[in-house]
Amino acid sequence: MDTPRFVLVLSENWTMTSGRHLPVLVRWAREAEDAGFDAVMVSEHIVLGPDAGADGVMGNPREYALPGNQDPRTPWPSSLMLLAAIASVTSRLRLAAAAVIAPLRHPLALARDLGTLDLLSEGRLIVQPTVSWSRDEYAALGVPFEHRGALLDEHLEIWSRLWQGSPVSYQGRHYAFEDVYLEPRAHRPDGPRMWFGGQTLHDRMLDRLVRYGHGFHPLGRPAPEELARLRSAMGGAGRDVTGLEMIGGTRPTFPDDRSCAPLDAALESIPAQLAEGFTTFCIKPSQFIDDPDGVGAFCREVIRRTGALLGS
Repeated sequence: MDTPRFVLVLSENWTMTSGRHLPVLVRWAREAEDAGFDAVMVSEHIVLGPDAGADGVMGNPREYALPGNQDPRTPWPSSLMLLAAIASVTSRLRLAAAAVIAPLRHPLALARDLGTLDLLSEGRLIVQPTVSWSRDEYAALGVPFEHRGALLDEHLEIWSRLWQGSPVSYQGRHYAFEDVYLEPRAHRPDGPRMWFGGQTLHDRMLDRLVRYGHGFHPLGRPAPEELARLRSAMGGAGRDVTGLEMIGGTRPTFPDDRSCAPLDAALESIPAQLAEGFTTFCIKPSQFIDDPDGVGAFCREVIRRTGALLGS
């Protein structure tokens, strides 16, 4: 059984620090690297509107932000800028830019930012492109919500061409350009590592995984039939599913709306996830601790307790 890798989720930890104190998050990343964590993860929104809290704000502010359950005032700093700061003070830690809402940007501009960050970090960047869920966010930026899936697909095709070298021409439904040069390119000749994930493994996501994916990061635990579909599709495309990084997670059980969750209970699912092929696990510190000076110790404790669970 593989030794689990851990990803420290830096987004949404606003019960431990302020959204205006971003150097604290950079320090936590450095402490996570020193403790033996494999990666940090930062998600994004560009703006939020009233639909962010349309279903009522989450009971415990330590919970994960989901569609319609958060205060529109929730801080969402620029994920790529924050990860660039983290890259400058770390040397091994992978940098997961989760939930990069690609359709809200032009693919050439976003390719420039992603390639620069990947080059700056010497290939440590992971990108999880998505279409997200907020109609208000799309409306504010003047992007048609109903075209978001097609826009993302064109982004992915354009990026795959750009990483291979210039000049590049493209003619699609939403984007078109002739003989553009994008230098310097990303660190790897095939670009940053790509993760895909969501609430369900729908056909479009499955196609993106097979064509471009290096990792599968579902929201929650996928059903056995979804994993079987993934294995079948990867095999049909001549790809070995064992080469696809499988990203799981920890889910807290809060005793009430004011308290942190017990860590041991959240880690108990890791052995079963490892047996299903998952190797990498996301964990958000504010769900389990309140001390902003305790993140390094928390990371070490996660590794220690998981090792005890696995008998290692």
